Amino acid sequence: DVLLENFSPGTLDGLGVGYDVLKQVNPRLVYATGTGFGISGPDRDNLAMDFTIQAASGIMSITGDPDGPPMKAGPTLVDFMGGIHLYAAVMTALLQRTATGQGQLVEVAMQETVYPSLASSYDYHLRTGKVPPRAGNRQAGLSTAPYNVYPAADGHVAIHIVTAGHWRNLLKAMDREAAGADPRFATNADRVAHMDATDAFVAAWTSSLGKMEIFARAKAHRVPCAPVRTAPEVMNDPHMHERGMLEHVDHPELGDIIVP
Repeated sequence: DVLLENFSPGTLDGLGVGYDVLKQVNPRLVYATGTGFGISGPDRDNLAMDFTIQAASGIMSITGDPDGPPMKAGPTLVDFMGGIHLYAAVMTALLQRTATGQGQLVEVAMQETVYPSLASSYDYHLRTGKVPPRAGNRQAGLSTAPYNVYPAADGHVAIHIVTAGHWRNLLKAMDREAAGADPRFATNADRVAHMDATDAFVAAWTSSLGKMEIFARAKAHRVPCAPVRTAPEVMNDPHMHERGMLEHVDHPELGDIIVP
């Protein structure tokens, strides 16, 4: 037995059906509560939405262009991460109950679920003492290059070079192997030091090709790359349809639609 609730802290206690009451009725009950900031602490009564938690958690502070305002992430990351963590908490409590016979109260705070996702920003601050900057589509901390979204003839592609092998392979995919002798691009540290030149070099190649052709060349040379796809493109992804993740259903009002 699991009770799952998403009310403001103390709401069900006020209705007389809080955990302290229900556990007397059913000691095996797993009582799971998901809130913005948790059911204890000075911020427990702060109102919480995905948007506002993105602000409070630091996500917005590192999202956006360096010379622009803080921005939210496009998807509702906090809502979903909160739900995923609550699921994990419930399943862990059920597993423990198989051993002990006892239920328990489990709680998840949305703010806490996204805290680990900013690990690289915390690392940057601990190492430099500085406030992590917004880096646009470049890597936070500016430690890797190329790492960016580059223009294609019909859209954009994302390229993330991690190893020296990736860089050599990218040069092969670009048919620009001679550029490997350029001292600005010799090592990752050199490319980071000359990041604008590195990005311009890659963009000059990508802008002349379609995003799927760039992706095909990168894939053939084992380079981490992906086309920037729209929501309709993702919904019609042959890979996810073949795996059974997505399928077509007949909706009574909308007709043929795609659902997970």
